[in-house]
Amino acid sequence: MAGGTASAPWKPLLLKALDSNSHLKHSAFFQLATIGSNGRPANRTVVFRGFQENCDKIQINTDVRSSKIEDIKRCPFGEICWYFTDSWEQFRISGRIDIINGSNSDPLKLQQREKAWFASSPKSRLQYLGPTPGLPVINENPGAENQLDSSAGPVDAFCLLILDPEQVDYLNLKSNERLMFTSRPSANGCKVWIFEKINP
Repeated sequence: MAGGTASAPWKPLLLKALDSNSHLKHSAFFQLATIGSNGRPANRTVVFRGFQENCDKIQINTDVRSSKIEDIKRCPFGEICWYFTDSWEQFRISGRIDIINGSNSDPLKLQQREKAWFASSPKSRLQYLGPTPGLPVINENPGAENQLDSSAGPVDAFCLLILDPEQVDYLNLKSNERLMFTSRPSANGCKVWIFEKINP
């Protein structure tokens, strides 16, 4: 069985999974895989920061100094693997990742970055004032003297990643159902989703 639609037919499934697993704090975490400079996969756990308004693009906050930024600059494709332990559902979401840092020239994207910054908790914001991720520890108590003005905009290290889904592989282990959703550009440039039921 297959079908096509302009809206993302997998998004209601994901929103339902988020809702039914919302009592589990870890349900907001997923794994993001990219390709490293050595050509090997690199994987890490990140936090779901919501969808962009009125679309299916996924938001992730990160430190512009982290190694994943260089990975994405070299190869702008990544894949999310998101498993919901209560409902036994897995979403593998692959697509192109857009980097929005402070040097971006698009005013709309800079506005999105600022909105994401203020949506983060003060504790989360403070970590962007710490030392560069991945480098050797020099100070055993970094950030002790860091102060953050809660009304100030994003610091230089804060970066917003936007993953634009191109394919979604959905697996429900309770119902033993698997659906593959694939996007295609339409004649007017919009995204159209094709989906079919496949073997688990």
